[in-house]
Amino acid sequence: MAPQIDSARRRMTAVANHLVPVISSDSNSGFIGLNNASMNDSYHRIHGEVPSHDVVWRIACDESGTEFTDIIYEKAVGEGIAKITINRPDRRNAFRPHTVKELIRAFNDARDDSSVGVIILTGKGTEAFCSGGDQALRTRDGYADYENFGRLNVLDLQVQIRRLPKPVIAMVAGYAVGGGHVLHMVCDLTIAADNAIFGQTGPKVLIYLSYLIPHSLGVYFFFFNLKRCARIDRTYQGLQETGH
Repeated sequence: MAPQIDSARRRMTAVANHLVPVISSDSNSGFIGLNNASMNDSYHRIHGEVPSHDVVWRIACDESGTEFTDIIYEKAVGEGIAKITINRPDRRNAFRPHTVKELIRAFNDARDDSSVGVIILTGKGTEAFCSGGDQALRTRDGYADYENFGRLNVLDLQVQIRRLPKPVIAMVAGYAVGGGHVLHMVCDLTIAADNAIFGQTGPKVLIYLSYLIPHSLGVYFFFFNLKRCARIDRTYQGLQETGH
């Protein structure tokens, strides 16, 4: 146990070194700079200092050349960063079928662009990251917009994000609820603002009733086989203690 504790302490010390501010010698300036003591770690030896200049963003498009309407797709000049912004603030950035199609197009382009190393997913404004599917477009057949055909395909988008070979970071301000909550969950990392609100609305109104049946059956079979599970666990523990 002692080696693990020592290793954890070393890692915590390395992280803390990055977070300690260095106050300028000029007491009147009020400037707080970076801690140079941490600049000799392995990251800085390989990659150099982290740039502190403002990022320049340029509007991007995919190979089709079709302009995006429901999202803003940008790439940082010389930084290897792509940013995808859901641009429907009047609907708390709720998505419709057209929004999902554009998100899929943008993620495909960012995946294929060798100059892009990381992708940011966010929502326009500070009131909402994404509030899920636009309920104003929900019909008996599902969500329908231009084609008047109930198809959202948001599951395809979720799978696409999970399978991307590049890290996807969700920048969340405001509401991330319903389908918007799922979007941030399938990303690799979420950075939340102080006003971020996460939640699911489905269980409150029994939208996902079809999931309750298999889950209930799973709970039933778990308790039905609880004694068997306990015996397996005791057997496993015994094997560990005897070294087998």
